[in-house]
Amino acid sequence: MSFSIGIVGLPNAGKSTLFKALTKKPVDIGPYPFTTIHPNVGIVQVPDERLEKIAETIKPEKVTPTIIEFIDIAGLVKGSHKGEGLGNQFLAQIRNCDAILEVVRVFEDPRVKNTTGKIDPASDIETIKIELELKDMESKEKENLLGKKPVIYLLNINGKTSYQAPGNEHLAINLKDEAEMFELSEAEKKELEMKSQLDRLILSCYNVLDLITFYTITGGKETRAWTMKKGLTAPDAGGVVHTDFKEKFIRAEVVNWQKLVEAGSWKEARERGWIQTVGRDYIVKDGDVIEFKI
Repeated sequence: MSFSIGIVGLPNAGKSTLFKALTKKPVDIGPYPFTTIHPNVGIVQVPDERLEKIAETIKPEKVTPTIIEFIDIAGLVKGSHKGEGLGNQFLAQIRNCDAILEVVRVFEDPRVKNTTGKIDPASDIETIKIELELKDMESKEKENLLGKKPVIYLLNINGKTSYQAPGNEHLAINLKDEAEMFELSEAEKKELEMKSQLDRLILSCYNVLDLITFYTITGGKETRAWTMKKGLTAPDAGGVVHTDFKEKFIRAEVVNWQKLVEAGSWKEARERGWIQTVGRDYIVKDGDVIEFKI
């Protein structure tokens, strides 16, 4: 099961620059509107120190992180709900995403055209909000409303900014720096004291969707992280691993990842009494390591 984040914003806000930095995929980036016509889609690994520590303990043949999907969508303009610019295509693509990552231009650069004529983050945010709401008013489907999707605001800065985006989930990141780091080696980044903020952004996307991570160790062959919505049961988690697991679920053995690491092995965790046998009504917790019995 994977979840998708739609990267949106006005033209030339930095959406494609962010997408390239996140996914390490080459994309068209230009100082003019609508460089992105067809959406770019990229799969990004969710950074997870817990998975690394579990793998150090289990020493599996394979380690597989969980993922999140990012979609770089064409720039929105005023009137998009009526089809202005690439509006209808843009809004249809957002509808298929689980959350919205809105890139807001806070940087000045005469070389990059500003379609609104001035730097005004509050106005840009309001423009997109209004376009989503107007499109929702036309929709007959009331369960997948664009204006109800969770939103993370990314302020694309080129220095310090005092502007605060609405809502709890917002970050200020210099995407130009992130794009430059894409071209550097780890040694060069260390020498220049440059550290990416993208891991923090990925985790914010994960959090805003109210997701948790659980793990499987598959007899020591593969240590793997999985994503699911918070508040679901052990059979639901089984269904994430394999569709048959949900229907055939009998019970599961569960241990907290920290307890497993502390014990040093599944066998030792069992001997210490830290492995719990659970049934169909068990609510999976973030950080659970689960072995399914079917």
